[in-house]
Amino acid sequence: MKIAIAGTGYVGLSLATLLAQRHEVFALDIIPEKVEMINHRKSPIQDEYIEKYFAEKELNLTATLDYKEAFSGAEFVIISTPTNYDSEKNYFDTSSVEDILDKIEGLRAGGDFGDVVPAVVIKSTIPVGYVSRMKERYPELDIFFSPEFLREGKALYDNLHPSRIIVGSHGESGTRFAELLKEASLDENTPVLFMGSTEAEAVKLFANTYLALRVSYFNELDTYADVKGLNAREIIKGVCLDPRVGDFYNNPSFGYGGYCLPKDTKQLLANYENVPQNLIEAIVKANETRKQFVVDEILEMKPEVVGVYRLTMKSGSDNFRSSAIQDIILKLRAAGKRVVIYEPTIAGDEFEGIRVVHNMEEFKDISSVILANRMENELKDVEQKIYTRDLWGRD
Repeated sequence: MKIAIAGTGYVGLSLATLLAQRHEVFALDIIPEKVEMINHRKSPIQDEYIEKYFAEKELNLTATLDYKEAFSGAEFVIISTPTNYDSEKNYFDTSSVEDILDKIEGLRAGGDFGDVVPAVVIKSTIPVGYVSRMKERYPELDIFFSPEFLREGKALYDNLHPSRIIVGSHGESGTRFAELLKEASLDENTPVLFMGSTEAEAVKLFANTYLALRVSYFNELDTYADVKGLNAREIIKGVCLDPRVGDFYNNPSFGYGGYCLPKDTKQLLANYENVPQNLIEAIVKANETRKQFVVDEILEMKPEVVGVYRLTMKSGSDNFRSSAIQDIILKLRAAGKRVVIYEPTIAGDEFEGIRVVHNMEEFKDISSVILANRMENELKDVEQKIYTRDLWGRD
């Protein structure tokens, strides 16, 4: 069948690659350079499996800037465009999703789909109750939500080996969509859950907020150990050998960031209006507290130049959207500190007014202290300059 995907970030491009093994897939984007790269089978994002599949697999995948070309004749349109939460306005910006819905409705009203109107699957992060509102606005469209649970840099791998498939629909189109994902999975017996779209929206926000809670918990454990002069590594190991806790996702960091955790935690907190809570608000506040703790520790060292090693949050990813280190940089600059950045994914010599140093040796020489959210071997020779909370060299 023909499947259209709007948006070619981690979610959209991994799904496009996954489904193009068996179906005709059209991927819509608004950036010409990304479209050209995909059509030449060069991944615009860093993802080992996408790059591998682009090089080795026969994919029926076409990227386009033309939404009519992408959508016309499609049996499914998957929306994976970016959304974001604005804390100051207490508002979740879903305009990119509505833009796609407007285009689909316009094609439907114009008869471009003929007798078959595609099922519209929203994969973008949205507030709880959003699909219900969109169904009222677009009553002729079959819209439902299906959350994704993907890691940056491993998005296609996680689609090939899904922890679960959740579809916010009890209808025939929801069943067919689940079958599409299941047939492309390399695992047998992947759990599949069907529920209402509102419940599926809640699953997404609560799952990511739990992950943010876990990050914040071990960060606060690390803060306590540091202030009290204790060995955080030994404490974490002792705690996590309890199988109910688990020895994973427990490596301290500068804070949680990325595409999902910051916006999803704040969106869930906004959804708690008129609902009693303490914990959800604490998770949001804990991240800010952790970043300020890191800043205070750096300022106590009185460095002349603070070097920031990578804006990305972990190895194997080229994403630094909302990374904790960016807030730390802002706070350091507000305190009058000179900051330089080493980030190979930035081609220019500046990032938001901060000098980007492309030569590693020069970066090491001019930095009094080097902030590294995650340690790498190329920093071992200047270990005495490194400030990191990384205990395990992973995650």
